[in-house]
Amino acid sequence: MVLEAVTALDRRVRRVATGSDGVLLLAAVPLGDPGDASTRLREALASADVVAAEDTRRLARLATALGVGVGGRVVSFYEDVEAARVPGLVDAVRGGATVLVVSDGGMPSVSDPGYRLVTACVDAGLAVRCLPGPSAVLTALAVSGLPTDRFCFEGFAPRADGRRRAWLRALASEPRTAVFFESPRRLASLLAVAVQELGAERRAAVCRELTKTHEEVVRGSLGELAAWAGERDVLGEVTVVLAPAVVVTPEPEDLVAEVLGLVADGRRLKDAAREVGAAHGVSTKALYDAALRARE
Repeated sequence: MVLEAVTALDRRVRRVATGSDGVLLLAAVPLGDPGDASTRLREALASADVVAAEDTRRLARLATALGVGVGGRVVSFYEDVEAARVPGLVDAVRGGATVLVVSDGGMPSVSDPGYRLVTACVDAGLAVRCLPGPSAVLTALAVSGLPTDRFCFEGFAPRADGRRRAWLRALASEPRTAVFFESPRRLASLLAVAVQELGAERRAAVCRELTKTHEEVVRGSLGELAAWAGERDVLGEVTVVLAPAVVVTPEPEDLVAEVLGLVADGRRLKDAAREVGAAHGVSTKALYDAALRARE
């Protein structure tokens, strides 16, 4: 069983290495300004055998703006048809074709079609490569003015109120900067709920229409941003960057009552101190000593 798995993996690795099959190319396309297109993207648009585009009309406009003729067959590759298109595109790569995947803007497979096709090609042992370039996530993070050393990407904010509130509560203690997308129609309501769940003082940035003519970056507290969004009709594509939570470690003396409550329920003092300390990030010894002093 193990030998068979290793042999199959070896075959896939050798097939990719020899280049006997084609290749799946994921290409980042400009978020707005065509000038952000890379030379490699221009070359790939002209030379790929198949171009799978999230929006074929936008692809045509981009090609015109870049002065490039799309040389291969163009197929639509948006969310509703993605699953149905994958087998044919995998077969095309297996048959030796270069299949180029482009989204409306930014990097395919990042909240855009592409993930299913990547995993299918990887499972088939086919080559998958990337032409790096524009990314709304990294662009918004870079201009937000918020910490960039650690961050997480949350995709699109949930629509339903209950799921949205639960999602925000999970971010209440998130130690990393969080980046997510939101519809301009729901931005005001999202920010209003964020104030309720995260507090009005949490810092954030709303980045709208990145790299486009009407690009706008608004920075401030959640309270300020909620007031800003509530006073206008926000248009265009929106990326929100949320500052990390400020983690405040309580003093051992503040947790003594919780420790002694567990002791009253039958726990050993040392075990109670360990449990409460682990929950709050406080030293077990410091809690144990504080509890002993309180009992004297």
